[in-house]
Amino acid sequence: MQDDDGSPGFPTSLTPLPGGASGETFLAGSGGEHTVLRLYGARSAARGPLAPEIDAAVLELVRGVLPVPTVLEVRRGDPAHDLPGLLVTSHLPGEQLSEVVPDLDGAALRRVGEQLGVIAGRLGLAVQPRAGRFTDRRLAAEEPLPGLDRLLEAAAPALPDGLAEALAPVVDDAEDLLAGETRRVLVHGDLNPHNVLLERSTLEVTGLVDWEFAHAGGPWEDLGNLLRHATEPVLREAVLAAYASIVPGVPDDVVARAEAADLAALIDLAGRADGTGACLRATALLARAAGWTLGPGGA
Repeated sequence: MQDDDGSPGFPTSLTPLPGGASGETFLAGSGGEHTVLRLYGARSAARGPLAPEIDAAVLELVRGVLPVPTVLEVRRGDPAHDLPGLLVTSHLPGEQLSEVVPDLDGAALRRVGEQLGVIAGRLGLAVQPRAGRFTDRRLAAEEPLPGLDRLLEAAAPALPDGLAEALAPVVDDAEDLLAGETRRVLVHGDLNPHNVLLERSTLEVTGLVDWEFAHAGGPWEDLGNLLRHATEPVLREAVLAAYASIVPGVPDDVVARAEAADLAALIDLAGRADGTGACLRATALLARAAGWTLGPGGA
């Protein structure tokens, strides 16, 4: 970061921010101003040194279409000198939606759901030439995405005994359902209430953050992730209605397609076997999808 005269400038305080899988995001304060600093440390190493540039490019791509922060500075990592990459963005107002939802009544849930449906719909219209992970700031999807069967095979050793076998027919059905879909779009990859900011007093969605899982993929992935967390019927119905008003030709079985598309994220989460709440919830949802009963302790 730099001061107005171009000399290096440093924040006077760093406060860890909630949300995000990395634990490497901080609210940075200096001179009464706040920015958000993302350090790409050990937990981001697998993404490679270009991860900050990719995330910055995604934010620039959707800026003006979705409520995202402004990129202020980006620096790629230098593994040879053990220097992490960094991304500095503006700080958006609002609270995590996950903290606000329990306090909302039906009308408020409907208003929020409408905004979420629009966000998912706009993502569903951001057409990409091919599916894959982004490999550089050009956002060329040059790294193929694994199929559900390969994801399940990789995750199987970490799943409770018997769950992978019980899930095999569920995965087959999901792949059959999604096989005819050729459209590829920009996918946030983690569209849930922890990554949505909401201004409590106005019920306005002020931000969609944590784009580290962004990729080019199927049109129903983000909707599936969102519906997985939108358990309140009023919120869920508002999301679906707003989504259908944005995306043309939404099929009657869109919920089934969204749930099928969301299996990839669930299998990936469950396969980490890291004991986190997200991992345990994903395992429980997969067991439910397979009609399979988890034993004591999730085994």
